[in-house]
Amino acid sequence: MTTFSPAPGTSPVQGLHHVTVMASDPQRNLDFYTQVLGQRLVKVTVNFDDPGTYHFYYGDQTGQPGTVMTHFPWPGAKRGERGNGEVVATAYSAPADSLGYWQGRLAAHALTVTGGTRFGQPVLTFEDPDGTWVELVFEEGQAVQPWPASPVDAAHELRGFHSVTAWVRDTDAVRQLLVGQLGFTEVGSEPDVEGTRTRFRGSGDGVGLFVDAVERPGQPRGHFGAGSIHHVALRTRDDAEQEAYMTSLTGAGYRPTPVQDRQYFHSIYFREPNGVLFEIATDAPGFPNDEPVAELGRHLKLPAWFEGQRAQIEAHVPRIISREYGVTIGQRDLGAAAPEATPEDGGTGVQVFTAGRPLDDARVAMVLLHGRGGTARDILSLERDFNLSAFTYLAPQAEGNTWYPLSFLAPVEQNQPHLDRALGTVEAVMGELAARGIPAERVVLGGFSQGACLALEYASRTERKPGAVVAFSGGLITLDQGSTFPGTPVFMGVDPRDGHIPLARFEETAAHLRARGASVDARVIPGLGHTINADELNAARALMQQVAGALD
Repeated sequence: MTTFSPAPGTSPVQGLHHVTVMASDPQRNLDFYTQVLGQRLVKVTVNFDDPGTYHFYYGDQTGQPGTVMTHFPWPGAKRGERGNGEVVATAYSAPADSLGYWQGRLAAHALTVTGGTRFGQPVLTFEDPDGTWVELVFEEGQAVQPWPASPVDAAHELRGFHSVTAWVRDTDAVRQLLVGQLGFTEVGSEPDVEGTRTRFRGSGDGVGLFVDAVERPGQPRGHFGAGSIHHVALRTRDDAEQEAYMTSLTGAGYRPTPVQDRQYFHSIYFREPNGVLFEIATDAPGFPNDEPVAELGRHLKLPAWFEGQRAQIEAHVPRIISREYGVTIGQRDLGAAAPEATPEDGGTGVQVFTAGRPLDDARVAMVLLHGRGGTARDILSLERDFNLSAFTYLAPQAEGNTWYPLSFLAPVEQNQPHLDRALGTVEAVMGELAARGIPAERVVLGGFSQGACLALEYASRTERKPGAVVAFSGGLITLDQGSTFPGTPVFMGVDPRDGHIPLARFEETAAHLRARGASVDARVIPGLGHTINADELNAARALMQQVAGALD
């Protein structure tokens, strides 16, 4: 039986803080959550990793934790596919006697609704405009701060979150996290159309108390896109407790990110073994931190570090009309935006797999090169660890899963013509990105093992240097290139006993790149093995954020 042993400085997690979803059309998203569901738009800001994208927050009158649904709208984004390893539905709490009211309201908005019961409570399920499952659970729940201007009758207003539902391969992995690490209580299980549903309850006495996991062994993973739930955030009381949780989760192998300042709360992110992305967010400072309660949602709010770019940001984000307030925000006219086009070969003539932001809507990219015996799909899974939604991620597939036949230390002629072909593949991908409006300086080029060697070699030879280079366990193939690096940041990591990448060659590579002007962070990591660890991922993420930080 899984039990909770609180880590020093922690207490059981109260429940849900917020849920973050990818959307497509921003105006359609805004109208649905405010005009159909009657939620208050409590904040209009931007994605801090991509300031050209809105971040909308909807909730009760002040956006209390446990009531907040957030969306990143990417116009033209391809719709995602539900599957294992992600949260697939968010349920609101509705007054127990409001079932008839909501059935009529949803029907009046031409929504297809499915009814049922869950743990003895009536539930309605329907889709938002991007296909996200939204649910209403009818119960005698905790009231929240009402929004007087809501178009929903006051007696029937939603009361914040009831629960979220994750689809997973293995419920026990969720149990080990929620019960064993975070102090949730297991409520019970019942049959679900998809498998067995198990419910976990947070320690709070307010709203947003439940996380449900539906076990679906052998079912495919989800594919992220419009309508996909990116992550679910859980509540922590303050920065000190969050720090304590970061320490305990690190010790348990969950690899949480460093603390991210999200202006209205502070966040750490991590995945459980099924792949579900969780966040632990602080309750403070809250949404009234930078504008009065009466003004919430009326203005585009930017953090201090983006205020100097306000004019560019306002010109880039789409024009939206807040019908709650009768105000217009943003200037870009979307018009008839073309749908995302992602041909399998990306226009390069080679097989390229993609993830993250739709290619035609991105301004920064990461190109990932897999190792010998690996696949493009394998290394593309790092997109989930980086968790930077500004980026489009591309991973070309090597023929036979190998870029060149022998060790990177073999005489170059023995790896020909395969090496030149591999370098040509990288060049083709970079050229296609440039044709799509993403020049080399806005691309992070990364790879693992043989792919890391190829990434370093390409960057060493090309005159159009990438914005940054990330080499997980790799070294230069040749040390006779002469082109200069104009301060290009390079991250390299290796185990001193790595049998594939000799330490001497790793150190020679770092010295050679520095001598040519690169800004090299070369880390020798005892015990790393031939793999990638959390510190390396954090270093790569920092370089990615640096590349994404400057607007066009």
